[in-house]
Amino acid sequence: MTSTLQSLAGRTALVTGATSGIGRAAAIQLAREGADVIVHGRDAERGEQVVAEIAQASGKARFVAADLSDPIEIRRLADEAGEVDVLVNNAGFSWFGPTADLDVATFDALFDSNVRAPYFLVAALAPRMAANGGGSIINLASMVASIGIAGAAAYGATKATLTAMTRAWAAEFSPSGVRVNAVAPGPVYTAADPGRIEALGATTLLGRAAQADEIAQVITFLASPASAYLTGTTVAADGGRTAI
Repeated sequence: MTSTLQSLAGRTALVTGATSGIGRAAAIQLAREGADVIVHGRDAERGEQVVAEIAQASGKARFVAADLSDPIEIRRLADEAGEVDVLVNNAGFSWFGPTADLDVATFDALFDSNVRAPYFLVAALAPRMAANGGGSIINLASMVASIGIAGAAAYGATKATLTAMTRAWAAEFSPSGVRVNAVAPGPVYTAADPGRIEALGATTLLGRAAQADEIAQVITFLASPASAYLTGTTVAADGGRTAI
């Protein structure tokens, strides 16, 4: 493997929600750059498929299942991951609809998944990274943290919280060598409603939605030494949508 500024050879990366969408693309791309990848998800069959795909490309990966809505499972995932150099907090879910239609259980689930889980993974892993002299944490935010979209109040609030935590974690851990950044994608073609994604894509300056691989490239850049002077920032990977 040719060494580049984005080389992650000898480093271990944990990617949450890595069995589909952006997380899957990120796991594959990080492995391509030489990282040993811990593929997290809830579906073992899909997780092993990602591991197999990485192995077929001569990469290294293993799957660890965990339900991140359970704080005990979060701790177990951190323990099973062990020494991690890169953490990609990708797992989460979205809900769009009229404010009055969102029930309390779903509201709480949004914050448990999109806020509490990354918080306690960072709490478990960032001090270890700092003790080892460095690391990189990448949080998956969203353009809805910065712009108002009808029906996205609760989801946008979770992502705005995550960007605030990104800045605070950078202040806390970067003096010890741990860089903390976020990526805020715009519309991305994943398993979500393709019609809605296409419509949102049309509102961007580039006039289209992104492919998951395009977001994975940004994640890989932030994970790698190529972004050595970046911390506490949120990279808008949204086709220019938040620029207007």
